[in-house]
Amino acid sequence: MFYETSQPHGLARNPFKACVVPRPIGWISTVDGAGRVNLAPYSFFNAVADQPPMVMFTSNSKKEVHGPSKDTARNAVETGEFVFNIATWDLRMEMNQSSAPYDYGVSEPSETGLALAPSRLVKPPRIAASPVHFECRTWKTVELPCTSEGHENLMVIGEVIGIHIDDAVIKDGLVDVPSIRPIARLGYMDYAVIDEVFSIQRPKGGGNGA
Repeated sequence: MFYETSQPHGLARNPFKACVVPRPIGWISTVDGAGRVNLAPYSFFNAVADQPPMVMFTSNSKKEVHGPSKDTARNAVETGEFVFNIATWDLRMEMNQSSAPYDYGVSEPSETGLALAPSRLVKPPRIAASPVHFECRTWKTVELPCTSEGHENLMVIGEVIGIHIDDAVIKDGLVDVPSIRPIARLGYMDYAVIDEVFSIQRPKGGGNGA
């Protein structure tokens, strides 16, 4: 099949997100100006550079005069800081619960029973049970096109200024991904968990390819 994205696709559900898989889950913790903690998962999240290390997440929300209506994006913009917590199989239910539409100012970690740990360089705390955290400083926000009337797509780009890795998941100097069992977002209401990995060595020589 082929369809133009500006026209109906004719399927039961929009296939776009089911075709861009797996997507890492950006489980982002922030604080507001009053120090209240917010936590939410974002499936439009990824690393975008490594010198310096940078990540981004994109939030779709109602466009308001004072800024993004979603707490995470608003806090990351207003305070200039956020933390990425890796979402794992063991934390899948808490991750999902933190996506509920709580009122502004309600602490998702408290609602989900998640313990917090202090960060070193930024104010937002970390999810203690998560084995990997990136402390981030908001570098820039980019307003992307949005076809939903009254909404906006805001990309928040952050520089990773500190990384926490649980010693238990480091083996022979490498991060042992299968032991973390990170989960990823698929399409619809589907997720995946990484239990197995395989390695392929890059080819050597043979011209001036990119």
